[in-house]
Amino acid sequence: MRIHDVRTRRSADDFPRSEHLAWKIAEVATDPVEVPADTKAMVINRIIDNAAVSAASAIRRPVAAARAQALAHRTSTRGAKVFGIEGDYSPEWAAWANGVAVRELDFHDTFLAADYSHPGDNIPALVAVAQHVGIGGSDLIRGLATAYEVQVDLVKGICLHEHKIDHVAHLGPSVAAGLGTMLRLDAETIYHAIGQALHLTTSTRQSRKGSISSWKAFAPAWAGKVGIEAIDRAMRGERAPAPIWEGEDGVIAWLLSGPDHTYRVPLPEPGEPKRAILDTYTKEHSAEYQSQALIDLARRLREHIGNLDQIATIVLHTSHHTHYVIGTGSNDPQKMDPDASRETLDHSVMYIFAVALQDGTWHHERSYTSERAHRPDTVELWRKISTIEDAEWTRRYHSTDPAEQAFGARAEITLKSGEVIVDEIAVADAHPLGARPFERKQYIGKFTELADGVVSQSEQERFLSVVEGLTRFGPGTLGALNIVLSQAVLDKAPTIPPGIF
Repeated sequence: MRIHDVRTRRSADDFPRSEHLAWKIAEVATDPVEVPADTKAMVINRIIDNAAVSAASAIRRPVAAARAQALAHRTSTRGAKVFGIEGDYSPEWAAWANGVAVRELDFHDTFLAADYSHPGDNIPALVAVAQHVGIGGSDLIRGLATAYEVQVDLVKGICLHEHKIDHVAHLGPSVAAGLGTMLRLDAETIYHAIGQALHLTTSTRQSRKGSISSWKAFAPAWAGKVGIEAIDRAMRGERAPAPIWEGEDGVIAWLLSGPDHTYRVPLPEPGEPKRAILDTYTKEHSAEYQSQALIDLARRLREHIGNLDQIATIVLHTSHHTHYVIGTGSNDPQKMDPDASRETLDHSVMYIFAVALQDGTWHHERSYTSERAHRPDTVELWRKISTIEDAEWTRRYHSTDPAEQAFGARAEITLKSGEVIVDEIAVADAHPLGARPFERKQYIGKFTELADGVVSQSEQERFLSVVEGLTRFGPGTLGALNIVLSQAVLDKAPTIPPGIF
């Protein structure tokens, strides 16, 4: 990897385009390097993972709303597919609907470094365009390897959240770069698409703060849609604001750390394989990633504690991110409110730890019901839980050594008797270094579990056969990646009122 110094430049500076970060990313996207076998295998795993969570969310209201919008954009020629239904649709709207389905339950892959990301959000946009223009399986995999590489490298080098900028600002450029690779575009076109996509996907983190709404699922889908439209415009010769990151009035100068700061962004050398997807990890539980390990810790601790009524207090010593984003350091009273939205409870580690302690399990629907959140014994336990930042957990969170990096916490449980029970966990059980790392078997198991009762057995088997043999699928055949649901299943979705379309 080569580390690139990225900082603000004055308009009067001699700053050649070859030094712009957007151009360097475009060069990564145009590098014809072969995709390693382990990268290919993980891309397939993540397509399976996205299908699993899309099945689980297929009849939820936000997904039904996005699907209704996509249905208004049907094409008369070959188009992209919308999860669950037949027909051909405009690719940007198919990507929109499928992006919401993937993101709705907060249940797919993650990468955490200087910033946060869910790089599986790249998949709906690239698949939709591949279906629309007739790309084959191997080129789709090439594009996704680039999209993951670019998003992970930006997340490693540029922190957005400290300036309250939402992490989808790294997703727009990665979608544009991945599409550029998949479509075999030139660096000039990709460069302008990256600049346009970044300019239109910088937004605040309020989508993940306070009373969190379904927009948390729509925001990444928006970035994917913007990335597709940016590529389309750039292919037609339209240019971008430049330099988008480094300009005097650019993203770094006014939205991030300002003209005096230098970011260090790693990118592959020419000819270096794109392997960043192997640094990412998926979720076993439908909840914000920092709570994954804590759910596993709670399941372990409940057997040791016994009667939970004897608990006086629980303090979770954890990283800066966990404390301030999903812990009591956020100062969000909504995180302690039984009437909070599902999206808010998903970002309350206090609620999640309480329910996991009581139930010994976690479920993407049952763990979030209003009845579950209002249980008096749950509310009582929930309000005994707090978090504090521990410098060592923050240091490990930001460590670049995979063996040391940690996204967990130390739980100190004080009983009413005065006894203190202490246990800790560094990474989730499903993490590559965890107790039960996810491999192809676990991805398929997650798919079959979440698809049960939603996707017919024959359709499950057909989809898995297609995706596991993806490299054998030639141009014009990737519509087979879509899963079709029965009308009886789709009829269970809420009725969506009409909009403009």
